[in-house]
Amino acid sequence: MIYPIVLYGDPVLKTPAEDIEPGSIDAKQLSEDMFETMYQASGVGLAAPQIGKSLRMFVVDSGPMEEEDEESNGEGFKRVFINPEIISYEGDDWSFEEGCLSIPGVRADVNRPEVVTIKYLDENWNEHTETLEDMPARIVLHEYDHIEGILFTDHVKGLKKRLIKGKLNNITQGKVDANYKVKLSPKLAKR
Repeated sequence: MIYPIVLYGDPVLKTPAEDIEPGSIDAKQLSEDMFETMYQASGVGLAAPQIGKSLRMFVVDSGPMEEEDEESNGEGFKRVFINPEIISYEGDDWSFEEGCLSIPGVRADVNRPEVVTIKYLDENWNEHTETLEDMPARIVLHEYDHIEGILFTDHVKGLKKRLIKGKLNNITQGKVDANYKVKLSPKLAKR
């Protein structure tokens, strides 16, 4: 099932998500639906709040990004993260231009640590602790922010923030151009 992507301005994106009691949801089905939604929108990560579900869950697949990278082996990094908890950050922060399916048409450089160690449950409720670096770490940190109610634009400061403010306002007003199914904020849907 393909869900519409919740757009910037919807309160679910700015609210910390709830822990999931193991077995309380069909995690396999929801993760399959989230991957299908993400692929349809040409994304590499998708958090449950982005489909309107305030749950501490996200999916990632760096494969499409790595296919474009000539230095990559193209294998990709595909995982389901349920109730993730960051254990540690390491290395220097590095800048990379990020975008978000919930904020179409907006991109900005964001600094993130090189390495992250994270503990999580997978779609079968098995626990894992994993250390990730470089692009997989960045993708996971971006999606982790989503379940904390943080958007990549919250990391943008100063002049850069002012430069994207107009685009963000347009999205909150429903002026958006996305080639995938989207869901307007509840305020706009009532109009």
